[in-house]
Amino acid sequence: MASRAEPTDTAGRRDWRDVARDAADLALLGILLTLAAAPLLTAAAAAGTASAAVHDWTRTGSWPSARATLRRFVRSVLPGVPVSLLALAVVGLLAADLAALATGRVPGGPPALLVTALITAGLIGYAGLVVVEVGGNGGGRWRAAARSAARACLDAPARWAALTGVAALAGLLAVLVTPVAVPILAGYTVAALHAVAGRRSVPAHVAGRGPVPTPAAGRGPVPAHAAGRGPVPAHAAGRRSVPAHIAGRGSLPAHAELP
Repeated sequence: MASRAEPTDTAGRRDWRDVARDAADLALLGILLTLAAAPLLTAAAAAGTASAAVHDWTRTGSWPSARATLRRFVRSVLPGVPVSLLALAVVGLLAADLAALATGRVPGGPPALLVTALITAGLIGYAGLVVVEVGGNGGGRWRAAARSAARACLDAPARWAALTGVAALAGLLAVLVTPVAVPILAGYTVAALHAVAGRRSVPAHVAGRGPVPTPAAGRGPVPAHAAGRGPVPAHAAGRRSVPAHIAGRGSLPAHAELP
């Protein structure tokens, strides 16, 4: 994978060669991720290392070096073994439960199958956010990533649902495409999870759904007379005040009277 920032043309836009290079880099990332996760016990370390590489790429525009990536992977293997075992156990139990409900071997019928499927989808979305969070802390701090992902899911349920949709779409494509393309799909899935999790909410005034705050409008408070809520001062109306004797509403000053 390229380890430098991607060039742009003179107008600041990326051409098809940049897009093709990104696609090739993500495909290679997916293949390496699949090979590193093949022993199963190293699945968590492989996912965390791949997520950390995508995190660096999205933040700096360049991929980490092969030496740094290998060092991350080796450092993450032991902390990731319990995570790999837990993930395999949860996947096995959910798969067995769904299969038993679908075939009618256990009671519950379609309602229980639907509830179990929704729980499974939610857990998949949460797991995707955990992978994103662990990529942001170097690829090995799974406990901190799990806590951060749980808070993020509660604070932004819409983002949790979007991550669930990304994971579900990736699973559907993995079933539909040829098995040879599944490793390539893994790299694209990690990148898609980072893209969705990295989105921020747009303020209401930017989206056109609320008033523009005073600092954003570049002005201070509006005086009462300018807002139509008070009398207009004389200097604002473009005239000075007229003395009473000139307006004919008072006596002349002594020095102005005729001898």
